Amino acid sequence: MDPAPTDFAPAPARRVFCNRTLNMRSIHAVGFDMDYTLIHYDVREWEARAYAHAQRRLKERGYPVVALRFDANLFARGLIIDLQLGNIVKANRFGYVTKAAHGTQLLTHEDQRAAYSQVWVDLSDSRWVFLNTLFSLSEACIYAQLVELRDAGALPQPLDHAAIYRLVTEAMNAAHLEGELKAEVIAAPDRFVVLDPDLPRALLDQKQAGKRLFLATNSEWFYTQSMMAYAFDRFLSGTGWRDLFELVIVQARKPAFFDGTAAFEEVLDDAGSVRPATVLAAGGCYRGGNAQLVQDWLGLPGAEILYVGDHVYADVHVSSQIRRWRTALVLRELEDEVAQEQAFAADQRALEAAMQHKEQLEQEQAILRLALQRLDHRQPMPPPVTGTAPEIHARLRELRQQSEALDLVITPLARRAGELGNARWGPLLRAGNDKSRLARQIERHADVYTSRVANFLQLSPFGYLRAARGSLPHDPR
Repeated sequence: MDPAPTDFAPAPARRVFCNRTLNMRSIHAVGFDMDYTLIHYDVREWEARAYAHAQRRLKERGYPVVALRFDANLFARGLIIDLQLGNIVKANRFGYVTKAAHGTQLLTHEDQRAAYSQVWVDLSDSRWVFLNTLFSLSEACIYAQLVELRDAGALPQPLDHAAIYRLVTEAMNAAHLEGELKAEVIAAPDRFVVLDPDLPRALLDQKQAGKRLFLATNSEWFYTQSMMAYAFDRFLSGTGWRDLFELVIVQARKPAFFDGTAAFEEVLDDAGSVRPATVLAAGGCYRGGNAQLVQDWLGLPGAEILYVGDHVYADVHVSSQIRRWRTALVLRELEDEVAQEQAFAADQRALEAAMQHKEQLEQEQAILRLALQRLDHRQPMPPPVTGTAPEIHARLRELRQQSEALDLVITPLARRAGELGNARWGPLLRAGNDKSRLARQIERHADVYTSRVANFLQLSPFGYLRAARGSLPHDPR
């Protein structure tokens, strides 16, 4: 008996989700970012250490941060820092703020309305900073805590909220660039790196299908070499991670990599010694460079290159907008969120049914109020309303009671739905009933998105992903 089509369907949390139709047979080269893409970190461990290194640098500059502690639950990818008010907000796809925190404390509905009822988030405005990646969690946490210290008058010098953000990014950049943090990870990778035994197989399938693979990461050679060997070599029989890739590019300086003209330098040895590279060679390792040279070397149009990364802007936005490469975004936190949504599915259906019933009650109430208005003016009542004013008032009382009873069902279900994925901020790609600003960015710039690169095993090198028909408010329900 032939297997049913559903036998081949992956678990919902491990699917590759499609915004724009993608035929993997038309993809002839696949590029990968490394950090939080090929190498997934234990977010709490990594970000706690990044936070600690930034905290030490702030302490050395005289800031009272010794008592501060990293909390991975305070913020999430896709939130936005408001440099004017010192808030961190969640916005829907239109830029309207749906939730906000000042420092680490969520604003009340009234305070949020007072701050943002006449404001919408425009990411092209320097007022707003989009938290593009999981690396942003430690940055957001310490920024919010410094805002609270500012409010308490505890900072050694007056700083506005934008200056606090510059202070935090300087400390964070130093933590990432000066090598101490990465030396800790190299010394104890089992503490920081989450291994995925399916990942090398996913890349091997692509390579053996004739696709040309390359790695383009902003990390340094010493770190890339160590992390990739740790995560891949144990799962590769008789070969090593370098054999998967035609090109390895380190310190790519994305996003400038995609529109810059920097030359390549060839990495010569394990110590990272370099020399100018006049040409690229298969199997080579290079530093810097630019995407146009890679594309020229591959001899492929942008539509035949897929780039996979975790950074909404530096990986997928610029590669799609400037190079016209196809793009895949890795959202590891989506995996748990989709699993939670699946577990909540029956309650979600109950919530939607209750909301639909409530809408019907509200519509009837609106028509009855119109009928009373027309009665007052001795005008014909709107169909299908009949009866006297007392009868209409009685029916309105019944509808209000039914509506209040429905609210007792809807309120706890809606609260639980709003806590899926993240108890404070809700689902990654939703803002209330609408899409989140992050969802809008992904929709615009990522052809596909998924929770991990290994999910491409389910798609295979020969898969065809068709985008779903876009929904419209007037579609039949």
